[in-house]
Amino acid sequence: MPADTPQKSLPESHAPPSNPIAALTFTAFAGTMALLAFVAVAGPISELLMLSTWQLGLVMSISGIAWMVSARFWGVISDRVGRRRIILTGIAGFALSYAALTTFLAIAVPARFALVIALAGLILGRGAMGAFYSSVPTLAAAIVADLAKPERRAAKMAGIGAASSLGMVVGPGAAGLLGRYDLILPLAATLVLPIIAFALLYIALPKDRPAEGTRRAPLGLMDRRLRLALVMAVLASMAVAVAQTLIGFLLIDRMGMAPADAASGAGTALAIVGVSLFATQLVVRKLARPPRSLLALGSLVAAIGFAGVALSMATWQVWGGYALIACGMGCIYPAVPALATNSVSAQEHGGAAGAVTTAQGLGIVIGPLFGGFLYEIAPGLAFATVAAAFLSAAIVLARAPRE
Repeated sequence: MPADTPQKSLPESHAPPSNPIAALTFTAFAGTMALLAFVAVAGPISELLMLSTWQLGLVMSISGIAWMVSARFWGVISDRVGRRRIILTGIAGFALSYAALTTFLAIAVPARFALVIALAGLILGRGAMGAFYSSVPTLAAAIVADLAKPERRAAKMAGIGAASSLGMVVGPGAAGLLGRYDLILPLAATLVLPIIAFALLYIALPKDRPAEGTRRAPLGLMDRRLRLALVMAVLASMAVAVAQTLIGFLLIDRMGMAPADAASGAGTALAIVGVSLFATQLVVRKLARPPRSLLALGSLVAAIGFAGVALSMATWQVWGGYALIACGMGCIYPAVPALATNSVSAQEHGGAAGAVTTAQGLGIVIGPLFGGFLYEIAPGLAFATVAAAFLSAAIVLARAPRE
């Protein structure tokens, strides 16, 4: 594993009195809360605009693809021009895109815009939001790698991840409360969050420059140093997409729930996931374990959780399985970018972080397709297959040389 050189984009010795990690933590919370607030009201808004289910799915898929395609760009260019300028550009672009989409919907919903115009507006707005926001997790990982020692990076990322998990819980809840009065109100209310995040980042992040000796050629996605991190990134995000996509179907087909009850049950499962993920990452933040160790532990716990869901015959077993899945992901999520950035030089932190975010986007895109195909064969097969994959990963990681 190559050792980091001392020339970093954001050296600790040059850090200002304000805390860059705290600003990044709030940004993760604000961005996730805003994104999830939109997801919570997307269905009802689509009904009012007369969009079909597949059309709403297209809107969400476009956002994910834009995220995946743009993430590596943000990381690579930050290696060349510095982190501060790029993350401020990204969060400003996200805020402006969110504002434009909110304004569009505030006009389109009462005016009942034509279907093609409504669909085009949603695709453009969500696509821009995904493209700009992908800079946040990418640059957060790169900045943490610049500021923290290799053995502390996973712990720092766990703190940022915990804030993002909290946004996953608070965002839909707040949207549900405000949406009772007006469906656009949750979007307008959460719009202020990325603006505040921009201000905090502007104050907290020092002016920086590219690390000395930055390579002209960007870090490749096929770079052998990143292989393990990228495989784990794809596996983890694909597994989460499978769990999110299939929970409602599983409750209907195996537990015999009515669709309305299954929707409520799926909401309960996702709330359990959010709380478990938040709590686990708080623990990981204190442990400061090496990335490979966290990946091995997280893979084992996730394997048990997915296996439990695959074999579940009662609702409480599903809840327990999803709680364990979230605990496993709470170990894996912060460890993956830490492993990637620990594996390269300081001049490549942005490219490594961007590659991880791109891999996560790929998993989100292929996960629902993979899970849906296996679910058609047998309801528990997708969960069992993911469990086997995580168990294999845990064995390989446990047998790897110590860091």
